Amino acid sequence: MISNNYFNDNDDLIDHFDSLTPWNAVIDQYEQGFEDFAEFQKSGKEELTFAPGNYEDAIEFYRSTLEAGGDIAGNDISQIAKQMDEEGLKYKDGQVGFPKSMLDVTEKIKSAGLLPYGIHRHYGGLGLPSVVQSMLSECVSRGDGSLAITLGCMNLAETVERFGTEEMIHEFVPKMAAGELCGAMALTEPNYGSDLPNLQTKAVKGEDGVWRITGTKRFITHACGFGDAPSIILTLARTGSTTSGARGLSFFLVHSKDVFVASIEKKMGLHCSPTCEVVFENAPGILIGEEGKGLVKYSMAMMNQARLNIAAQAMGIATAAYFEGKKYAEERVQFGKTISNITAVKKMLERMEREVAAMRCILYEASFAVDQYRWKEERGKMKGLTEKDIKKDETFKKWEKLASLFTPLSKYYITEMANVVAYDALQIHGGSGYTEDYDVARLYRDVRITNIYEGTTQLQTVACIGGIVSGMTETGIYREYLKSEMAGFVSSSELNDLFKQFETVVAEFAEIDSTPLREELAFEVVESAARFHNSMLLERSVGRSKVERRAHRKSLTESYILDSAAVLAANLTKIRGKKKTPVTA
Repeated sequence: MISNNYFNDNDDLIDHFDSLTPWNAVIDQYEQGFEDFAEFQKSGKEELTFAPGNYEDAIEFYRSTLEAGGDIAGNDISQIAKQMDEEGLKYKDGQVGFPKSMLDVTEKIKSAGLLPYGIHRHYGGLGLPSVVQSMLSECVSRGDGSLAITLGCMNLAETVERFGTEEMIHEFVPKMAAGELCGAMALTEPNYGSDLPNLQTKAVKGEDGVWRITGTKRFITHACGFGDAPSIILTLARTGSTTSGARGLSFFLVHSKDVFVASIEKKMGLHCSPTCEVVFENAPGILIGEEGKGLVKYSMAMMNQARLNIAAQAMGIATAAYFEGKKYAEERVQFGKTISNITAVKKMLERMEREVAAMRCILYEASFAVDQYRWKEERGKMKGLTEKDIKKDETFKKWEKLASLFTPLSKYYITEMANVVAYDALQIHGGSGYTEDYDVARLYRDVRITNIYEGTTQLQTVACIGGIVSGMTETGIYREYLKSEMAGFVSSSELNDLFKQFETVVAEFAEIDSTPLREELAFEVVESAARFHNSMLLERSVGRSKVERRAHRKSLTESYILDSAAVLAANLTKIRGKKKTPVTA
């Protein structure tokens, strides 16, 4: 793997940090008038020591955090990734052993103060907005996807922070921030993967008031904990009848010492990420939030953040694949010249670069949308406001809806295209890429899971389609967002034409009254939305970019819009053709 600072060596990422991200808008929402700084001035609370008092301090803190994380990612994590992958995990009698190099580099991350990046500073975390978290996750994932998942699990405190009692928050979250506890999400069961409403794991409340959980969960990442740190397992279990569906499910916190890890999966990739089968036998659990809202409220909120994290993971792996492919192409000589100068390879590299640029745009726009509502909710709770009071805010409602669309849209697009970029990187390496001598083989294996776990691409399509169709009506929130953003720059005739194509795709789809046909063609609409969304974000970025990068970004954007026009034309042809030939039973 290339050894370098994975933040500083990435010109496109630096462009996003320096020029494209509207930091003042992010900081306004996260800091809420720099309340933490003001409180530190009065109380001197240790956990608020690094709370910024102005925009410049906040941006400098974010930059220094990313530079430190990029340094460890590129000069430490990336250099042991191959060794970790080859060594893998050891399982015996319910216990999982990790490579020493993995434990050591995690300790280095902890010593650098970077471990609790996703935990609020009030509970011992770094206090980073979602945009910065995504940037950091991208850098770490470029170094190694397995380790990025581990760090993500050790930051899995959001659900407890948002929905737990004060007692629960103060009992568990600071321990996660200190690296004393890991986290895990236990949703999937052996016979129920994405079919969460029909889960069978049962929770029964005893006469002593303690909930006890019985059942089996599968594909549970880090249910075994990590090293010496046990896990708190956020568990979805049935408290209602077996026929009560989603309304009969509740959410619990279960300690890993109270369950048995029956096995770990032998996987194609991510060899140092433990995917566990977990047996619950009357395991004591602590109810999170209200009974019966485990799936519809708490699990869905948790999965939305997890999906954004997986998008960032895929973003990092795609970035690694692009840079590794580019490096190889610029060094490999064939027919008297480097293969980067061979037209067919040059064409692949150019497509990889513009796809990575588009992926980065949609990832950070989704993260920005989360920042525009989540912190208002979190700080409102700290001030004693009710959920009902917080959600009266029109701006809150707008960005919550947009984030609910952008999250699955980015998860689908980034993970699918990351697979394409890794495929192309391996192809550029030729026969050598098919061996384990080069890191691209591991990247190809690791990225394959990203469009499967935390909701497959097909499930992301289901999550997106309603928001796109309703959002593109005359008064729809997505149309309003697109029009507002396009009013902020002089859009090209090509982008305007693409918007008309997108409108036509949605309008033609909306006319379909056959449910089977709508289900069959939903992906074409979602893909069209993603292509236009990215085209708009790329073109918007040209005028905001650093002057020295504008010409290059404009070239990338023009090529991407051309590709998108072809995709939308094909999708419109499919929709019109299928409407003429209805689906038969």
